[in-house]
Amino acid sequence: MALEAALPDAALPSRSPQAPRRPRFARPHWTLVAGALLLVLVAVTLCLGPTLAPYDPTAQTLIRRLKPPSEAHWLGTDHLGRDVLSRLLVGGHFAVIIAAVTLTLSAVFGTLIGVISSRKGGLVDEIAMRSVDLLISFPEVVVAIFLIALLGPGYGTLILALTVVGWTPFARLARGLAIEINAKPYIRAAEILGCSRRFIILRHIIPNAIGPISAMAFLRFGHKMITVGGLSYIGLGIQPPHADWAAMMAEAQPYIERAPLLVVCPGLAIFLTALSVTWIGQGLSQTGDKP
Repeated sequence: MALEAALPDAALPSRSPQAPRRPRFARPHWTLVAGALLLVLVAVTLCLGPTLAPYDPTAQTLIRRLKPPSEAHWLGTDHLGRDVLSRLLVGGHFAVIIAAVTLTLSAVFGTLIGVISSRKGGLVDEIAMRSVDLLISFPEVVVAIFLIALLGPGYGTLILALTVVGWTPFARLARGLAIEINAKPYIRAAEILGCSRRFIILRHIIPNAIGPISAMAFLRFGHKMITVGGLSYIGLGIQPPHADWAAMMAEAQPYIERAPLLVVCPGLAIFLTALSVTWIGQGLSQTGDKP
């Protein structure tokens, strides 16, 4: 040790280079973990809601209307004497299902349009992107109100109304990702080997673009939930006698000073559901940015 300290650095024997580190998996962002745990809690509650509900959510008992929280009714009763906890446990099924179905249809259709337009190019790409620009200029709620007024309220109309404009952000994102992927050498190699356009899209482009598109889908889920809730709030969404969180808020508005829990509880349920999925989308988009 003393001899090594006395020798200059140039005289020291060269150390062997370190072995390259093995690649590590990207650490999940904290929002991804928190959102996943919160979403599991919400999903389990919604799945077990009909079983856990202590009362029939549609049963009316007018002599017990607007009762405060008690041992019999943990969150009290509404203006028709219905148990708030029971309605809260089953009130999110339709909104979550409609938002999930609408988002799935929008993501699939928008991705296909964006990828195909990037591969075709020319007039097809120009028509597709101008259509996206035209539809995206209309607010989603306005289009939904127009179609519901034209076709009448219903679950099918609600899904159609939210899908008509909902696919446009996915088409724009998928087109941008596809243009970037099309410039990769392996795409050029596949074209030289004579691979069909369908094979290139399904085997190379969509699998490489699925990550950002999935992150965007999770981020858009909260927006869909709020849109469905807004339509139900004004009476154009989920119709009675089905329990719905947004409809519960609308019905409780005249009694907010006397029974604030009638508004706070369903509003908190919508907020937590939208927050959980938004956190997952944010976590997916940020996972891997930091070592």
